[in-house]
Amino acid sequence: MDKTLGDWVVFVLLLAGALLMCGPFAWMISTSFKPGPEVFLYPPTPFTAKPQYENYVRIFSAIPFGRAIANSLIVSASVTILQLIICSLAAYAFACLRFRGREILFLIYLSALMVPSQVTLIPNFILVRTLGWIDTYQGLILPFAFSSFGTFLLRQYLKSIPQELMEAARMDGANHFQIYSTIVLPLAKPALGALAIFTFVAQWNNFLWPLITTTKPEMQVATVALSTLQGQYNTDWPLLMTGSVIAIIPVLLVFAFGNRQFIAGLTSGAFGGR
Repeated sequence: MDKTLGDWVVFVLLLAGALLMCGPFAWMISTSFKPGPEVFLYPPTPFTAKPQYENYVRIFSAIPFGRAIANSLIVSASVTILQLIICSLAAYAFACLRFRGREILFLIYLSALMVPSQVTLIPNFILVRTLGWIDTYQGLILPFAFSSFGTFLLRQYLKSIPQELMEAARMDGANHFQIYSTIVLPLAKPALGALAIFTFVAQWNNFLWPLITTTKPEMQVATVALSTLQGQYNTDWPLLMTGSVIAIIPVLLVFAFGNRQFIAGLTSGAFGGR
């Protein structure tokens, strides 16, 4: 097959896949502008003749959605910052420091990746309830302040940094914190960017933990607030789709501003190492 023709075939297949993936999002946006009865028309209509722009105002009065979005931003940003700090420190220790039992200890860390989150859900909830952290930000944030995956991701990237740079810094009298802050962190920006996006998106979409640790409407995050629009016998689908459209905007912005770091982190050694 001619190389140019092969490139066009690949391009067309990728374009078709992209359009297929965008289909549900386009339908979600279309539904957010429809009147309630029009959602169930058959055959379905992709566009409505009477767009309900007021849905984007009504969502904030039907539920405390503005506060829920703010809570999601606070929780997601706080968890992301804490994971970047704690995981980078742990990764530096495992990748750049030499001490007895380092590899065995790292394997123990990795074993945490094999434990499903559902297994630790009840123990974590009992601990948070005992500490009186129900309906608090610390109860939503601190259980996710550390990540075995984040440590593994950063450790693999730091292993690709030449050790000669750190040895030279030690010979110049730099201590571990100076090496970590002035050499390791600047060189690890791609991996840190990838971890930041992974963490932010995971926390933004987190539903089960905020559901069981919040009882007050003013402490609900966006995912939990949206679930209150779906009832057993009736669901306001246009309003639910409106809230979903608004809820994905922060995620799109995070990826739009960090996609270069995200791609660089995935392709330049974050999942490799030696």
